Formats: sequence, structure tokens, C-alpha cells
Amino acid sequence: MDCDLVVKGGTVVTPASRGSVDVGIRDGKIVQLGGEVRARRTLNAGGCYVFPGGVDIHVHLSQAARPEPGRELWVDDFYSGSQAAIAGGVTTVGNMTFQWAGDRLEGALARDLEAAARDAMVDFVLHPVLTEPTPAAVREVAGLAAAGHTSLKIFMSRDNFDADIDMYLRAMRAAAEGGLMTLMHCEDGALQRFLKARLAEEGRDALAHYAESRPTYTESAATERAIAMAEATGAPIYVVHLSSAEALDRCRRARTRGLPVYVETRPLYLYLTKERLEEPDGAKYTGAPPLREMTDVEAIWAGLRSGDIQSVCTDHAPWSLRQKLDPSLTVATVRNGVADLETLMPMLFSEGVRTGRITLERFVELTSTNVAKLFGLYPQKGTIAVGADADLVVWDPERSRVVDGAAMHSRAGYSVYDGWRVTGWPRYTVSRGDVVLDETGVTAERGRGRWLRRGAVRSSPP
Repeated sequence: MDCDLVVKGGTVVTPASRGSVDVGIRDGKIVQLGGEVRARRTLNAGGCYVFPGGVDIHVHLSQAARPEPGRELWVDDFYSGSQAAIAGGVTTVGNMTFQWAGDRLEGALARDLEAAARDAMVDFVLHPVLTEPTPAAVREVAGLAAAGHTSLKIFMSRDNFDADIDMYLRAMRAAAEGGLMTLMHCEDGALQRFLKARLAEEGRDALAHYAESRPTYTESAATERAIAMAEATGAPIYVVHLSSAEALDRCRRARTRGLPVYVETRPLYLYLTKERLEEPDGAKYTGAPPLREMTDVEAIWAGLRSGDIQSVCTDHAPWSLRQKLDPSLTVATVRNGVADLETLMPMLFSEGVRTGRITLERFVELTSTNVAKLFGLYPQKGTIAVGADADLVVWDPERSRVVDGAAMHSRAGYSVYDGWRVTGWPRYTVSRGDVVLDETGVTAERGRGRWLRRGAVRSSPP
């Protein structure tokens, strides 16, 4: 068969198999696996693994256009975020799309679609965030699936979350009826409001005390409540960036009862502990939830191995180091989030696969296949199979680098892993048959990324 591109000599890895197979690509699709492949261009994958392109379903990329008055945006937009993704082997992202004051969900989605069409170099989906749960917004939820958006994000960490609980429950019910996945940020807003106020009264609201403003019980309590909300409404839920053993145990017990509860963690909780927050520049490590204890780190790794955690995604929400270390910030005004798109897959490979904590097949599930299944993208994304999009990463398991955030593609200009030696990086990244990363660097054209219309969510867990 004549192809546009062949990836030759590598070991193809999926969740179900691994083997030496050449991959033939034509018109952006995988058209042949194995056998004799004739192609205009050949990528040498000798000594490398060939993985499905990463699917990071949880990122925060800003529009380059003027923000809402009073809103501060993260430093990466769809352009710089795409560069970071490609350099790290990620070919699909899921961006959180926020309502501005008075916005309809439809207007927020249109704004991000315009920005992404202009700037994105990887394929993308959008998750509308319900920040104003009015009756009109709940009515909009019912129509999201018809427009190809089959997910909804809810922040339980909002200070006034309880004031709107009736509308949130109605929104989740509408999401369930429409075949949407509801993403839940599980931290109890009322408890955190109280703790932040108490720390301020005690004169202990500097960021060195950040972990005290959001302890593990505020996460586990919200997680338990989110599970109850899912049970009451029939909504499948995806618990984002889970950080603690307590919260994971709540999810494990819910899944044992057959509830559609899915769990994501993020890199921060695999490699760092809360002692970092006490360092002179500890504010650069702040995220929501905060860094936890080593026992929590160990529990998260155990959850990755056992299948109790379905995905590792970044919650990529980068600020500059100057912004993060602003001395005026308190536990109430903290700028949460870090850059992690470029290091997501290399760090997990280096610290997970190479150390024997997880297998190659599990690595593929956690970084690509599971979220593609959960969010209506599989088998277009998340696998290496005939008919799938030709999203591949040719992975050199011996390529070793010391992390230097200033030399990476995020505009943050630093990494929380600066100075770490990481072994295992992409040699090539391929997106819909286009070689978007080669030995010269990122080669993708601005605006080549496509929005992905999604189907209904899976009813059974991966």
C-alpha cells in the first residue's frame, strides 16, 4: 500500500499489546500495521517505542484576545500551549472554557473556539465551566451534546457553591440525560472559606501556610459529596486532580458499588510533597489541592498501578515565576497552577516506567487511551489501530535531559522540576499524519489544530 508516511522499526505499544510493527499513514489516518509499507517519507523509530499521542484532557489555555475586565489570565494560550504539548508528546488537549460575568455557555464556547482555530496546533476539545448556574444556563446544558460538547465542569471549591446547589444538581441531571461527563473539582468551598479567614485572623495567611487552608479533609468531604450528587442525579463524574489517599478511598468504594466515578490525578502529586511549600520560593509549587504527605504520594502511585486512578493529566495552568512569587499574595489570593504539558509524559515515563512502578501498557492507558474512551474520542484518538487518527509519539527511552523550564515552550519560564534528570523523551511527534516534532524542534503550523466533536460518554469504566 502506498502511504504518505511510515513509522518504521519501532515497538508499538497499546494497552493490550506491544510488538515490532511498522505503521503506515495516509491522509492523516493509520491505514496499515505491519507488512511491507511503501511511503514518501520514513521516520526511523529504531530503538524506540511508538505510543498513541498523549491526550491531556485537563488544561487551562487562555485566549490571546483581551480578557474580561478584572480577570487575570494564565501565560500560555493555545499557541504556546500547543508547542509545549507537542514537545512532550501530547497531541490532543481538553481546555476549560470559563463563563465570564453574564456569559452564556454558548458565548464562552464560541470565544474559545475562535481563539483555538487561530492558534491551536494540536487537536482539542472544550469543557464548558458552569460558573453561573442560572436556570437559563441549566437549559443550555441540555443542548451541549447536540453541539458536540459532551462534558461540563463544576467547581465545588467556589466560596458560594452551596448557595447554588439546587441549580448545580439540576445541571448534573441535565448532563446525565444528555450523555455528558461532569468534571468535578472536589474541595469544599465553605470549609476553605472558614479556614482562610481563620488563618488571616491569626496572622498566618502567608503562602507558607497554604496547605493549612486546604487540608485533606476539605478534599475528601467534597469528594464524598460529589459521589452522592452523582448517585442522586445519575451523572457520571470525573474527579479532577485527586491528591490524597482519603479522597481516593472514597472513589474506590464508590466504584466498588458500581457508580460511574472516574479519577484523574496530576503530576504534582506524584513527585512532590508539602514540605516544598515551606521553602523560600515555595509559592511556585501552589496548586489546588495543595501538595500532600508522602503517604498520599504512595497511595496515588498505588492507585495508578491498581486501576483505581484512570488518568494522569496536567491541569496545566501556568503563571510566570514573578507572578507566583508576588509577596503580596496570601492563601486567599494565591495564583494556583503550574506548567506541566511538556513534562507530563517524560516525567511519568522516567519516574514510573523506568522505575518499575507502572508498565508500558499502563503508561499508555493513563496518558492516552482511558481519557479518549471516557470523553467520547475513542477509537479516533487514544490507540494505534487501522482507521484511527495518526496521532503517534516515537519515544526514545534512553534520551536523557535535565529539566530547564526557561528553555521549554511554556511562557512560564520555569518548571517545578528544574534540575531533575529525566530519561525518556519524544524523538518525533505525529499529529493526524503531520510530523509536528522532529530533530529540529516543533514544526507545526499555527492554527492546524482541529476541534473534535464528541459522542456520548462511556457508561462502563475503563
